[in-house]
Amino acid sequence: MAPRVVVVEADGGSRGNPGPAGYGAVVRDPDTGEVLAERSESIGVATNNVAEYRGLIAGLAAAAELGAAEVEARMDSKLVVEQMCGRWQIKHPGLRPLAAQAAGLVERFAAVRFSWIPRERNRHADALANAAMDAAAGAAPVAPAVEPPRVVEPPRELAGPEPAGRQQAREAAARAASGRTTGTDPATAPASWEPRPSFTATRLILVRHGETEYTEQRRYSGRGDVPLSDRGRAQARATGARVAELAPRVAAVVSSPLSRCTATAEAIAAALGGVPVRRADDLIECDFGAWEGRTFAEVREGWPGEMDAWLASTRVAPPDGESFAAVAERTRRELDALVEAYPGETVVVVSHVSPIKLALRDALAAGDAFLHRLFLDAAGISVLDRWPDGGIAVRTVNDTAHLAGAD
Repeated sequence: MAPRVVVVEADGGSRGNPGPAGYGAVVRDPDTGEVLAERSESIGVATNNVAEYRGLIAGLAAAAELGAAEVEARMDSKLVVEQMCGRWQIKHPGLRPLAAQAAGLVERFAAVRFSWIPRERNRHADALANAAMDAAAGAAPVAPAVEPPRVVEPPRELAGPEPAGRQQAREAAARAASGRTTGTDPATAPASWEPRPSFTATRLILVRHGETEYTEQRRYSGRGDVPLSDRGRAQARATGARVAELAPRVAAVVSSPLSRCTATAEAIAAALGGVPVRRADDLIECDFGAWEGRTFAEVREGWPGEMDAWLASTRVAPPDGESFAAVAERTRRELDALVEAYPGETVVVVSHVSPIKLALRDALAAGDAFLHRLFLDAAGISVLDRWPDGGIAVRTVNDTAHLAGAD
């Protein structure tokens, strides 16, 4: 009997990028983790991205051969996952035919959902790919270590006459065939003035933590664990009361691991009747490196060239620090995971000014200049809705009315 739902894990790589390349793919039973099929091949000289796409194509083809109706496709390649979901541009002409081929295979299933997983959760496909790379390089292939069967989380069913995975694949195929590279996540979402049903959206209530001494002194406050000030704790309590008014029913409160956020999150959770607080490392503030704890004026005086470069590009990091591009990627990853985990529910996200600004920039399909023009107060609240098809509605930005008496 053909399996109705399968999990496809795929990977690919090259020794040198480009260099001797290969891919690996595994098809699993979602309930038992049993391996239903394996695919791997050396593909000569190619890039990592080409090999990753080839792995996805092989995995989808194997799932189709098994007669599966639905697929949960999991990869540790952020690029392939985001491009297949229609959120990232397919800029490289060499990847467009591969994306179109993968999208054509998606059409053979009733539903396909793409998700990113960390490399350690993709070990089997990674081992197959490495063995194929060894063979491509002329080395004696080493049999990959086969993992024992494991329980794999079942994919979520996709409702509606046109499943999201299929719709996204159609769009990816069309972009690949035409060479168009327009749009990022919000820009490629369906455009319409028609009101959407709010109960199908995941509502994200984005809260910046309350004030600290660094906030008041206008110092760079990144990974340093600076606690809330007295005023910040009062702001956290006021924010909890405001969130409880906005959303009496909250599925989860998720926080950056730093204490200024967890304290704010705990105050909100208490106002909601004791909702558990979960920490998420990807919501942590930008690492400001050598600028940590210094005032803006001190940084301008000590690192004028570096500061100008940093202000000019989100891909430039402070000395020994982290770029905003890197912050945006991990923030996006965490918010995507929350939308997937809590469909149609409300989630409170307590984070810092940089991750929240970047999330709002993406939601509004704005340019990087938006980051310098938006001001977010301590304990300010922003609200956005996200639908399964990629639609986004920004409802509130930097609401601070609740802070009037928080002194």
